[in-house]
Amino acid sequence: MSFHEVRFPAALSFGSVGGPQRRTEIVTLANGFEERNTPWEHARRRYDAGVAMRSQDDLAALVAFFETRRGQLHGFRWKDWSDYKSCLPSARVDFEDQVIGRGDGTTTVFQPCKTYRSGQESYARPIRKPVAGTVRVGVGGLELREGVHFSVDPAAGRVTLEVAPPLGDAVTAGFEFDVPVRFDADTVQTSLASFEAGEVPSVPVVEVRV
Repeated sequence: MSFHEVRFPAALSFGSVGGPQRRTEIVTLANGFEERNTPWEHARRRYDAGVAMRSQDDLAALVAFFETRRGQLHGFRWKDWSDYKSCLPSARVDFEDQVIGRGDGTTTVFQPCKTYRSGQESYARPIRKPVAGTVRVGVGGLELREGVHFSVDPAAGRVTLEVAPPLGDAVTAGFEFDVPVRFDADTVQTSLASFEAGEVPSVPVVEVRV
């Protein structure tokens, strides 16, 4: 898949509308009960980038970004302002935010993830596009130094430790992250008269699997 490691202008995505989408298949039985199943292990997020357009310069920036991505052809990074950190929105990223693995004495590569909890249930979301420079990592409750004890591949979403953690030690991490997306249409329709009258273009964006 063709993917550009560039973020959609964060100032333009601020105020956009969107969020996770699930796919659930429901069969109603003859007795009125239901059987529910899903073919998706992970949600797929959708956004509308047009909602946040505020000026003619914003429209120009949108068109330039759309053209250089060749419409739907190339994916890109998207900052979801409602969910872009490993911690609560009001908190600061900390190296103990998320448990991303357990040491076995051999494994050195770990996949960042964010776990969502409600009641007794939880869901672990793989984080494929961490933001470079924001990733903090710890092992066994002690923080490690990037470039000395670990490295991060922000394009592949992997953390590599220099030394395999001891058996049973928790590998933790905190980070900011982007969502890998693409435009969901090959057309952006803009009208200066409509824009000045308060109408904004619809620019659908959809998450891609990477």
